[in-house]
Amino acid sequence: MQIEEIQNYPATLPILVEDELFLYPFMITPIFINDSQNMKALELAIKNETMLFVAPSKFDNGRNFDEIFDCGVIGTIMRKVPLPDGRVKILFQGYAKGKIIERISNKPLEAKIDLIRESFLEEAKQEALLNVLKEKIKILTNISHYFSPDLLRTIEEGTDASRICDLILNTIRIKKQKAYEFFIQTDLEKKILQLIDLIAQEIEANKIQKEIKNKVHSRIDKVNKEYFLKEQLRQIQRELGSDTQKEDEIKEYYKKLELKKKYIYEDSYKEIKKQIEKFERIHQDNSEASMIQTYIETALDIPFEKISKRKLDIKEVSKQLNLDHYALNKPKERIEEYFAVRELLEKRKISDKDGAKVILCLYGPPGVGKTSLANSIAKALKRELVRIALGGLEDVNELRGHRRTYIGAMPGRITQGLIEAKQINPVVVLDEIDKLNRSFRGDPSAVLLEILDPEQNTKFRDYYLNFNIDLSKIIFIATANDIGNIPGPLRDRMEFIELSSYTPNEKFQIAKKYLIPSEIKKHGLKNSELNINDATIELIINEYTRESGVRNLRRKIAELCRKSAKKLLLEDIKKININQKNLNEFLDKKVYEIQKRDQKDQIGQVNGLAWTPIGGDVLKVEIIKIKGKGDLILTGSLGDVMKESAKIAFSVIKVLIDEKKLKVPQKMFHNTKESIYNQYNLHIHVPDGATPKDGPSAGITISTAIASIFSDKKVRCDVAMTGEIDLSGKVLPIGGLKEKLIAAYKAEIKTALIPKKNYERDLKDIPKEVLDNMQIVAVDSFDEVLKYALV
Repeated sequence: MQIEEIQNYPATLPILVEDELFLYPFMITPIFINDSQNMKALELAIKNETMLFVAPSKFDNGRNFDEIFDCGVIGTIMRKVPLPDGRVKILFQGYAKGKIIERISNKPLEAKIDLIRESFLEEAKQEALLNVLKEKIKILTNISHYFSPDLLRTIEEGTDASRICDLILNTIRIKKQKAYEFFIQTDLEKKILQLIDLIAQEIEANKIQKEIKNKVHSRIDKVNKEYFLKEQLRQIQRELGSDTQKEDEIKEYYKKLELKKKYIYEDSYKEIKKQIEKFERIHQDNSEASMIQTYIETALDIPFEKISKRKLDIKEVSKQLNLDHYALNKPKERIEEYFAVRELLEKRKISDKDGAKVILCLYGPPGVGKTSLANSIAKALKRELVRIALGGLEDVNELRGHRRTYIGAMPGRITQGLIEAKQINPVVVLDEIDKLNRSFRGDPSAVLLEILDPEQNTKFRDYYLNFNIDLSKIIFIATANDIGNIPGPLRDRMEFIELSSYTPNEKFQIAKKYLIPSEIKKHGLKNSELNINDATIELIINEYTRESGVRNLRRKIAELCRKSAKKLLLEDIKKININQKNLNEFLDKKVYEIQKRDQKDQIGQVNGLAWTPIGGDVLKVEIIKIKGKGDLILTGSLGDVMKESAKIAFSVIKVLIDEKKLKVPQKMFHNTKESIYNQYNLHIHVPDGATPKDGPSAGITISTAIASIFSDKKVRCDVAMTGEIDLSGKVLPIGGLKEKLIAAYKAEIKTALIPKKNYERDLKDIPKEVLDNMQIVAVDSFDEVLKYALV
C-alpha cells in the first residue's frame, strides 16, 4: 500500500479506536482488534486501499465520536493476522499526526482527517531547548528505569525536536488527558518547555519515592535485625537457664488471682487458674499461647475487688440533681425516692434482695435530659459512668460475649464496661433500650432480662470468660424515647420516669443558667466578652428551634459563641452584645416552632392538639362540603386509626342531625326529602400532608369540624381540643396531655377542651405558666364540646 502525499490531505479515512494508549508517528505497534466497530473500520481501509486513522478513546470501550479524542495517528497496515480466539492482530506503522475536522459516518467511524502541522523553530533556539531537555532526561534516568540504553542513545543523538518529544512522551507514564494536550500542541517551543517542566516534576516525584523506599527498607532491616538478635538472645538464655520473662509473667498472674480470690466465685477462680496453668505448660511459639494470655489478662483486669465504698447520701443526690438540672421536678423526686430507699436499706443492713430493688427507665423526647440525669447520679455517688448504646443492637454476643472458639472473640459490653470503669459497681446507662433489634443472631432483650433481673444478675455468665459475674452492685439506668417499642417482659422489669417537654419559660431559665455559661466556657470566651439579652434568648427559643428538649437550643447558643469568637479576633473588639436587631447576623434561618392561631372564626376549621416525638403541636383540621352522596374523602397522610376516628365522627354527627340535636339551616338542603349528610361529600384534610399523622385523639376535633359544616356555624379560633370519641358521643381520655397543652399555650390558644378523665388525672402535671394563661375545660360528652366550640 503506497503512502499518500501531504498535499492529498484533508482526506476521508476510517477510524480505528485504541483503548490503551496514544500512538505516535514512526512507531510500529501491534494492535489487537476484538470488537465489530474496529473490525469494520479495518475492512473498509483494506477494501478502499486507504490509510487508517488510529484515535485513542477517552475511556475503555468508547466507540462513538463523543467518546474518543479528536486527534490520532495516520498510518498503514503492515500485516493482518487472525488469532484462534477470534481476535485479529494487525501491525500498524504510524506516519503523521492528524485531527478530525468533519464527521462522516458512525458505523464504522469515518471522518475527514487533516494533518497536525507544528510551527517552525529557529535552529539555535531548538538546539538550546533540546540540550536542556536531554540533560533532564539524563537526571531522570539516573533515579528511575524509564529509558533503556538504546532509547536514551537515540534521544541524545537525535536532532528532530518533534520526534524526540514524541519518544519521551511515549515512554513516561502520563494520563490520557495530559498526553492529549501535548499531542495537539502545535507550538514546538511551548511543547518543549512544557515537557521540560513535566520531566522536572517526574524527577522530584521519583526522588521522594526513592527516599521513602530507602527509609522503609532501612526500617525493615532494623526490625529484622532486632528480631534475629532477640531470638538469638532468647536461645542463649534458654541454654543457660536464665530466660525468666514467661516465668515472671506467670508469677504476676498468680499473684493478681490470689488478691481477687475472696471477691470472686469459686468457679471463676478455678477457670482463671486453669487457664494460667495451661499457659504455663504451652510453648510460647504455639499460636494458642497469645489467645490464652489475652484471656488471662482480660479476666484479671475485671475489677472484682474495686468497689466504690462511698455511702449513699440522699442529700448529696438531691443537691447534685438540682445543681445540674432546672425543672424536671417529678423525675428528680422519683430518683431521690429511689436512692432514699437504697440508703435506708444500707443503714439498716437489709439485703437488696429483701428490699424494693427496681430498674429506672427515663423516657421522653430527644434532648430533655435523660442521659444527663444519669451523669448527675454518677457524679453524686462518686461512681464511674458507663454508657452502653443499644440502638440497633441485634447480636446477643455483643452483650453476652463471644465464645473463645471464635476468631477475634471478646467479652460482652457489660464486662468491657466494668474493665473501662475500673470499678465493679459503676452507674451503667443502657441508652436507647427501645431501639433494640431482633435477628438471626438472637434477641438481645432476652439477655437484658437476665442482666436487669435482681434474681438473676448475681450470676451473669459471660461466654468469653466462661464464668459468672455478680452484676447486682451495678446501678442500671435505662433511657428510651418510646416505651411502646420495648418488649413486654423487659418492660415489666423497669419502672418508668417520664421526662416530657419543657415550657418556653423553662427553656429560657435553662439557657440562661446552664447553657450560655457552659458554652461560653467551652469556646474559650469570658462572661464579660459576650452578652445575650433576655429578649434575644426568648426569640431564639420561639423562632429558631423546634424541639421538646434543649439540644437544638444548645447548638444555636454554641453557634453564637463560635461566631462571637471569630468576631473578637478579626475585628479586635472587647465585647459583643447580641440583641434582637443583630441576631440575624449570627443565626440565619428561622424555624417557626408552632404556627400561631388564626385571628378569625371560620366554618369547618378547628384547632386540634397532637403529640409528636419532638413534643406537642397544634394541627388544624379543615373540612369542606361538595355536592355528592355522603362520601368521606380523607387527605393529609392520615393513619388507619385516624381514618377510623373520622368515620366515627361522621356517624356521631349523623345521629345528632337525625335526633335534631344539631340544627341544619334550611338553605343547606337541595332535596328536603333526603338527609342532609347524603347530599354532600365531605373532604377532610389535615395540613402538612407530608407528615404522617395517626391516633384516636382527633375524634372530637373532626366531629366539631363536621358539625360546623352542617350547622353553618363558625368555630372559635381561640379554642383547641383533644379527645377520643365513641359512637355514643362520649369523650374518652388521651395521652401526651402535657405536650399538647404546652403547644396550645405557645400558639396563644385561650381555651383548651380536654377529656374529663384527663382533667381529673393529669392536670397536676401541667406547668403553672400554662394553667395561669389558659382556660382548660373538662368535657365528658360531645354536646359540651359544641357549647364551647361553635359561635
